[in-house]
Amino acid sequence: MITVSERLKATRDTMKKKVQFQPKIALVLGSGLGGFADKIDVKQTLDYSDIPGFPVSTVAGHAGRLVFGYCEGVPVAVMQGRVHMYEGYTPQEAVMPIRLLHLLGAEILFLTNAAGGIQPGMKAGEFMLITDQISSFVPSPLQGKNLDWLGVRFPDMSEIYSKRLNQIIRKVAVNADIPLKEGVYVQTAGPAYESPAEIRMFRTLGADAVGMSTAIEAIAARHCGMEICGVSCISNLAAGISPHPLSHEEVKEAGDKAAPQFEQLVRESIAAIGKTM
Repeated sequence: MITVSERLKATRDTMKKKVQFQPKIALVLGSGLGGFADKIDVKQTLDYSDIPGFPVSTVAGHAGRLVFGYCEGVPVAVMQGRVHMYEGYTPQEAVMPIRLLHLLGAEILFLTNAAGGIQPGMKAGEFMLITDQISSFVPSPLQGKNLDWLGVRFPDMSEIYSKRLNQIIRKVAVNADIPLKEGVYVQTAGPAYESPAEIRMFRTLGADAVGMSTAIEAIAARHCGMEICGVSCISNLAAGISPHPLSHEEVKEAGDKAAPQFEQLVRESIAAIGKTM
């Protein structure tokens, strides 16, 4: 049986033959936010299904392809849709794209997602800068034999989301007059939305937004030495806060409505980050 390390190295070698581009920043686009990838200076695209060994996204609203090009002159690799554990993937498979983009040259990981708002006063369509996370409710992608060639057995997680990058994004938001909340993101396994009792528990634990991705990606990226930042698009209010039932259609609709401001925030943040690299 092929090991995680062997699969990762084999897929990396295949991608290096297919991709004639070296990104500096890897950007993951969440539900309803995939349109950003079509607005960069595209140099190459690659469908996940065309990469042997690469996990394929099955969720509506996730195009399932890698887009390589320049955003405000900065070389980027954009994941137009991610894969999730609730699709049947292991945590190690779900973070495989992040590790591969790092192996292609990406030093910074910019995570985005659609999330349920827990923080009092949040409204659908707002953005939240992720300052920390809670991943205790999902298995760690680092379980099993450590990939010593990627990172240490017990990586430090005291600053998962870079204070330096967060300060850059804050300044961009202020200059662009884009309201930006801040808070802690908690990941659940999904695919069912959380119960009202679970949301009350998450609020007690200090979570401000909840979703079904991102935290394990950040752990894997931190393990291999990437610098990380993340922004959540608050697509709905979480169960028990929202006055009506939750649906994936609502998530996509909120993402579509927020897309123009989101694209501006991400584009200008990448430009500002690029100047510091």
